[in-house]
Amino acid sequence: MFTSFLIKYAEIGVKGKNRYVFEDALAKQIRTVLKRCEGEFRVPKTDGRILVYADTEFDYDEVVEALGTVFGISEICPMEEHEVGDIKEIGKKVISYVREQYPNPNFTFKINTRRAKKTYPLSSMEISAELGSYLLDEFEGLKVDVHDPEVAINVEIRDKLYIYSIKIPGLGGMPLGTNGKATLLLSGGIDSPVAGYMVSKRGVRLDAVYFHAPPYTSERAKQKVVDLAKEISKYTGPINLHVINFTEIQLYIYEQCPHDELTIIMRRYMMKIAEMIAKENDSLALITGESLGQVASQTIQSLGVTNEVCTLPVFRPLIGFDKQEIVNISEKIGTYETSILPFEDCCTIFVAKHPVTKPNLNVIKKHETALSEKIDEMMERAIKEDEVIFVSFENRQK
Repeated sequence: MFTSFLIKYAEIGVKGKNRYVFEDALAKQIRTVLKRCEGEFRVPKTDGRILVYADTEFDYDEVVEALGTVFGISEICPMEEHEVGDIKEIGKKVISYVREQYPNPNFTFKINTRRAKKTYPLSSMEISAELGSYLLDEFEGLKVDVHDPEVAINVEIRDKLYIYSIKIPGLGGMPLGTNGKATLLLSGGIDSPVAGYMVSKRGVRLDAVYFHAPPYTSERAKQKVVDLAKEISKYTGPINLHVINFTEIQLYIYEQCPHDELTIIMRRYMMKIAEMIAKENDSLALITGESLGQVASQTIQSLGVTNEVCTLPVFRPLIGFDKQEIVNISEKIGTYETSILPFEDCCTIFVAKHPVTKPNLNVIKKHETALSEKIDEMMERAIKEDEVIFVSFENRQK
């Protein structure tokens, strides 16, 4: 039974003098997710590695699952740790490891040695050769294959000796909080939760905005969005979800503007409100789940008209994805089943039968002048009545 894990990262390793900032953020997030698990854990750093030690009884599968939600981890390696001895002592530890992990060893293998402790008297290649020889002498069923082994036994010599052969893939990416904060326009659909997940994978913390339109959208539709936020918070950390009552604004646009332009004009006002909320809460960008050409409001022309109201950057990580690619990610991260629940959001309720697909910015802005009498007051009221829901995966579990 493993009681410790060696955590590997990829991109962080090329960060130069600032690497410690990313390592600290990664270790902090690991400590956070381990609070979901039964047991007590320590998460120290060593040169180029982060270690996880279980100091009490714990559920191995639960810990691996929790670590699998941490952006920045490339591999999770359950390991044995020992004091560094001479090559014969290391050989005994490796033999013991193989005997324990593989009761009937009958496979091809390779020894990968990393000698981070440069004062050790043998080179990495010499250590690998010696350890391989010990294993061949000890187990008749083992054969060496340095090109395509069935089992790769990894030996790292640092201040301690680490031995491992299991490498569980992590999510990769960058640790949370290392790239600021952005605000996600979160609907009840498939796309926007995936977009939030993908941007968060680059180290960005999330706030979110949901546009609610009672009585045209139900409380169940709102709860669906809260549930989606909780699902992605498993990866992104806690989210402040801003619920904006958009009914008054939508009805006003519906009354005053051409119906084939409803979607694009409503979208522009959603972006305006989302940007106001983002700026009030120190977000540096907006995030949407738009995919080029998927619907009328996501043509190049429509996206250009939508962007015109924003001064913050707008991230669209799904822009080149087709629907099936997005669905695949939503299934992987656990949001798909919630996203397909049959509760309409405000966008689908007010969608035009024949929306314009190539809007002209000057024409749109001209038609928006019909809103000038009341729209600013309505936006101010909507933001003033903003309902903020604190969402976290830990709350979901409770």
